[in-house]
Amino acid sequence: MEQLSWSHYKILIPIKDINKINYYIDQIIKRNLSKRELENIIKGREYERLPDKTKEKIVSNVDNKIEDYIKNPIIIKNKNNYEEISEKILQQMILEDISSFLSEFGSGYAFIKNEFKIKIGNNYIDLLLFNIEFNCYVVVELKVTDLKKEHIGQVEVYMNFIDKNLKKDNQNKTIGIILVRRDNKYIIEYSSDSRIISRTFELV
Repeated sequence: MEQLSWSHYKILIPIKDINKINYYIDQIIKRNLSKRELENIIKGREYERLPDKTKEKIVSNVDNKIEDYIKNPIIIKNKNNYEEISEKILQQMILEDISSFLSEFGSGYAFIKNEFKIKIGNNYIDLLLFNIEFNCYVVVELKVTDLKKEHIGQVEVYMNFIDKNLKKDNQNKTIGIILVRRDNKYIIEYSSDSRIISRTFELV
């Protein structure tokens, strides 16, 4: 493979799991990863943080959905060693290294705006993204608490606003991602909107 150098191969050779190797080869090609970038994502246990269903799809060569490559937990770099973490501070940490943050969601993401104002009360979307591969907007809400049912309703309102006011006819419906301290599978299981994805975050 022309995209892989001998330096890439030297990093991959010690890995015993062929599925993990295939995943990282695919990422090298898709993201044009350098030797150092490959070392960093392996060190960050990117493959291990994929959902189990995603790993099964990779083995079976099944088409993936946008949520399949969103890691869990999402790693956020705390470069300034903040001790007290509010939603504003969490957003600031993300913006300080937005490219690393976007790579935690997979490939094809573009950052549009933080604190995106919507015309419903005095509400702002924490982060608005667009995924080129899946041709859809992505609303990201940041919570420093455990996942609560009201978070689902909030994100649904934001997603519907984007679909009605920004989405073009040739684009897919908006996806919602909620980042929380601790997940609640029960709430997600009984959410009526499968486009809402919940992930935990971890500071490093």
